[in-house]
Amino acid sequence: MFEMIPWRARKELEALRREMDRLWEGFFGERVFEPVEKWSPALDLAETKDNLVVTAELPGIDPKDISIDLSGDVLTVRGEKKQEKEEKEENYHLIERRYGSFTRSIRLPVKIDEEKIKASYKNGVLKIVLPKSEEVKKKEIKIKVE
Repeated sequence: MFEMIPWRARKELEALRREMDRLWEGFFGERVFEPVEKWSPALDLAETKDNLVVTAELPGIDPKDISIDLSGDVLTVRGEKKQEKEEKEENYHLIERRYGSFTRSIRLPVKIDEEKIKASYKNGVLKIVLPKSEEVKKKEIKIKVE
């Protein structure tokens, strides 16, 4: 009689990865394939009656290291979060903070008045106010009652 054993795919795949890493380390003498994790800030896009407002979380980034471009209907935010280097001898056991350059582009749903765009940076949050062009603003028409 055969006994049913549940298959634990995640556990088995992790064991397989460890074994493959061990084989590569034995062949090349060091770990060759490191997982690549790209850092990308969170963005919000909100619309009000007169503006589009983009808010981006950019903690730890110097505003001088941020650039904002508008090309047609695509807004692009670029920047770099630089890693702080200290001369102290430290042995890290865990590093979770992300560093490096990023690019975020979003397509804007309406035409923007490019001459009136404003950007501000406070407490690690970038806020971009993009005024809608006059031709796309909703015009309210009053009904004359007779």
